Amino acid sequence: MLWIIMIIALIGLDQATKWYFYVNRLEFDRFPVIKDFFYLTYVENRGAAFGILQNFRWIFIVLTVIVVGAMIWYFIRNKNRVLRLSLALLISGAVGNFIDRALRGFVVDFLDFYPFGYDFPVFNVADICINVGVFFLIIYVVFIYQEPKKAVIGSEEVPDGKQD
Repeated sequence: MLWIIMIIALIGLDQATKWYFYVNRLEFDRFPVIKDFFYLTYVENRGAAFGILQNFRWIFIVLTVIVVGAMIWYFIRNKNRVLRLSLALLISGAVGNFIDRALRGFVVDFLDFYPFGYDFPVFNVADICINVGVFFLIIYVVFIYQEPKKAVIGSEEVPDGKQD
């Protein structure tokens, strides 16, 4: 239940921030928060990460439904907390951007950073969830995940110790 609350809260935070910037978009054209480093800039992203694959809205919508369905299935089947945290963040981010694509036809981005003078792509709360989720997924795969043991029955290896 806590995971569902977390997912709903993150989607809610993402949608609330996007709504605010959408409604007030004329006020946020490189609005300085930290001069030469962090700005609030309203952007309509019709593509994927970093603006790639512009105007492939329906492909993103279909892929998101399939991928979120797979993540939910995997979330239900696995009890590891790191994996569940990762999947909860990934689901939250994917659904947050899905809602934008489905309802507006584009994703609202507004966090605009210039680290070391580099103009980093503008992003949003859902993108943060996705990136942090990927980080925890890497931690899970590299340090926690273990392949299921294979049992040897006779001269034949059988996965998970089960025979056909």
